[in-house]
Amino acid sequence: MLDIRDEFGDHVINNFVEEYMAGRTPNPCVLCNTHIKWSALLKRADALNCDFIATGHYVKVREENNRFVMSKAKDLTKDQSYVLWGLGQDCLSRSIYPLGDYLKTEIRQIALDMGYPELSKKAESYEICFVPDNDYRGFLKRQIPTLEAEVAGGNFVLADGSIVGKHKGYPFYTIGQRKGLDIALGKPVFVTKIIPETNTIVLGEAHELQQSEMIVGGLNMIKYDTMPDGIEATTKIRYKDAGSMSRIHTEGDTVRVSFDHVVNSIAPGQSAVFYDGDDVIGGGIIRKGLN
Repeated sequence: MLDIRDEFGDHVINNFVEEYMAGRTPNPCVLCNTHIKWSALLKRADALNCDFIATGHYVKVREENNRFVMSKAKDLTKDQSYVLWGLGQDCLSRSIYPLGDYLKTEIRQIALDMGYPELSKKAESYEICFVPDNDYRGFLKRQIPTLEAEVAGGNFVLADGSIVGKHKGYPFYTIGQRKGLDIALGKPVFVTKIIPETNTIVLGEAHELQQSEMIVGGLNMIKYDTMPDGIEATTKIRYKDAGSMSRIHTEGDTVRVSFDHVVNSIAPGQSAVFYDGDDVIGGGIIRKGLN
């Protein structure tokens, strides 16, 4: 067993809190995979003179054109390529993914056949590991005991700036949120923008969540060493997203992603992952959505 609590706190938990306090929606699993799991395991592998590490993630990796290319798993319902886009070539070159060519049902049957009935029936877990009750708002309050008092009473506003109510504090809301707003405007409304500087939450109707472009930074390239300017790709903006066709243009150390059709609820802080068929071209962190 490896004790990596300090690194986990520095890289994952602190970032999780900082991102919400900046009005963004983080994806801690991506950060953990990128900076914690592989780093810690490879250090241990080096200490034991091991060339490779093996992991139970559902992805495939192959060597092609002097690059290690990640692609989607056979079981698309369990594919985890979206949360592994941050892995560098050094990590991919030393990782083995034995589950990539199996369905989850096949893995369960293998476990049962090998005499592990309890393991074969183990329930799925979709929660953030350090927020076991799935209540990130409660977690933020425990991390910052004065937070609730500091941010309560901000304004709910519409796109034109008109104030329509008070909210509980900007860190407790996410782009696209509809439930839990505790406000009645006679029609369904959603969080369309978060402005931390003024503790303001902008509300709007469903169509106001639709955007056609976004800026993505913090890029990590997998299939190519640099992003081909103007490349067509399927872009996913959240884990359960089916992906949308887009064209990607480089702008300095960021890319501008132009979608063929509008997409809903582009959330700064979330990951954008670019695919060429089943292959992962690369990924990055969403900076902002554009109309």
